[in-house]
Amino acid sequence: MELKALERVKTGIKGLDELIEGGIPRGSSVLVAGSSGTGKSIMSMQYLYNGAKQFQEPGVFVTVESNVHTISWDLESFNWDIKAMQEDKLMLIYRIKPSDNVQKKFVVEKIESELNAIEEKVKEIGAKRLVIDSTTALGTCVAPGNFRSLLFRFIDRLKDFDCTTMLTTETKNIKTSFSAFGVEEFLADGVVVLYFTPPHRSMFVRKMRGTDHDKNVHPFEITTNGIEIRPKEQILWEAIK
Repeated sequence: MELKALERVKTGIKGLDELIEGGIPRGSSVLVAGSSGTGKSIMSMQYLYNGAKQFQEPGVFVTVESNVHTISWDLESFNWDIKAMQEDKLMLIYRIKPSDNVQKKFVVEKIESELNAIEEKVKEIGAKRLVIDSTTALGTCVAPGNFRSLLFRFIDRLKDFDCTTMLTTETKNIKTSFSAFGVEEFLADGVVVLYFTPPHRSMFVRKMRGTDHDKNVHPFEITTNGIEIRPKEQILWEAIK
């Protein structure tokens, strides 16, 4: 019996989709990993913006750290009309505060409440794309040893929302570090790693379930249109510091 091909969600990020057989498998969760300043939030927001602008797929951007207004200011340097997307109900930015005035032993209950709120936001605009920025901030709210089980339940619950999700994670400034707590990359369906060795930026797809993805490291730039990857060019692994 012939297997049915996976339905794929195009990111619209220049150069990325051709590295992952045309897009992310619909309904999956992809971790965008990198140290500070590598472009994780930019890539995830660009994924949402392109979904709204190019494919008429609404998206919800959930921030665990940043103020909603700060996110808008940070994106003003790009040619993205985020405000228009929000007014047209194609994009929604929502901030969760899992640890505000909550003891760590009650954080799980608080996060369950926030998940319910996220689900309501998804339903409000009929979102098909979702971003969680970041799992690192989420992990700092949880008692040591509980993060893996919490994140598993978190990602599993997100799959019920019928969205294709990007989650960001902060890494150490080491090329073999793929998450903040060492568990996130095992729970996500895909992992895209970003590097910044001044003045050069590079990325590679570490994994993408159900996908014969490219295994090489490629250079990219952050332009006024967002991240642009050069898939025809390669960087030696040894060149990343």
